Amino acid sequence: MLRLSRTTSDNSDFQALVVLLDQDLTRRDGDEHVFYAQLNKLGKISNVVVAYEQNEPVGCGAFREHGPGEVEIKRMFVLPAHRGRGVAQAVLAELEHWARELSYPTCVLETGKNQPEAIRLYQKSGYELTPNYGQYAGVENSVCFRKEVRVK
Repeated sequence: MLRLSRTTSDNSDFQALVVLLDQDLTRRDGDEHVFYAQLNKLGKISNVVVAYEQNEPVGCGAFREHGPGEVEIKRMFVLPAHRGRGVAQAVLAELEHWARELSYPTCVLETGKNQPEAIRLYQKSGYELTPNYGQYAGVENSVCFRKEVRVK
């Protein structure tokens, strides 16, 4: 049974999953990973969700405030052996719920063109393409999404 835990970036399970995420992104992005790595430093993140199956960490995600009324979804990852089981969708839904609780009506995110399964997840979850924002403006490999998560 999947259990979701709200935590911070100090969580050792989250940190271990992020190491694996970065390894995966290095493989996918090749030489372009140097650019993305500088944007994905962990630092202090107050809003992290770790997914557990039978007390084993299997996935994660986080968000940071991105602007007034807006958070940016970051560091989404699921262990390869646990993909296709709804883990990422559950983590994303929990992050959106948490953002709403904190009065953030909008979520934005960036993913890479080399992550087609992530793109499908976000589209399936109601995210819409948006022009590349901030540091991703003009970056060919980046795909940015936006979703209004306010309670209707």
